[in-house]
Amino acid sequence: MAKSKRRKRRKPPDQYRRPQSAGPSVQQRARREPARRSAARDERPPAPWGSFPLQELTVLAGLVILVIGFFSASPIAIAVGVVLGCLARLELALREHFSGYRSHTFLIAGTAFVITVGTLLYVGGLVLLVCLVAGAVVFGIAFLALRSAFRRASGGLSFKTGGLRG
Repeated sequence: MAKSKRRKRRKPPDQYRRPQSAGPSVQQRARREPARRSAARDERPPAPWGSFPLQELTVLAGLVILVIGFFSASPIAIAVGVVLGCLARLELALREHFSGYRSHTFLIAGTAFVITVGTLLYVGGLVLLVCLVAGAVVFGIAFLALRSAFRRASGGLSFKTGGLRG
């Protein structure tokens, strides 16, 4: 068996090398600028109330009211606890969606569906099938509108999810 020898690559003589300029080339600068813009979009949008933990306190209040509702068998307290927890999450989803941080199109459109069906069923007193059809129409319209809003906010992406950070 013959072993093949590998030759080390030699550096080309100075006459064949490209001259290095003092600053970055136009192509290098063009590659860095979108990275800077996308880095700003990779940070979670700040809450309008600053560092005050309003969302966490809302979830805590919802959990406390939910537990009280379970032990006292009060459907009103259970509903209030669930609504407070959902509102806290919905606020974060709206903020992230409309800033272009992450797409929450399905979640927000689903919330519009649930609100539509619940309102028509309990307040309007309509038949469930009519409520579901109206909810589906509202979901479809909201989905398309939210998708285009996220495209505008994110710079053309139709969806964006979280990834592993290393």
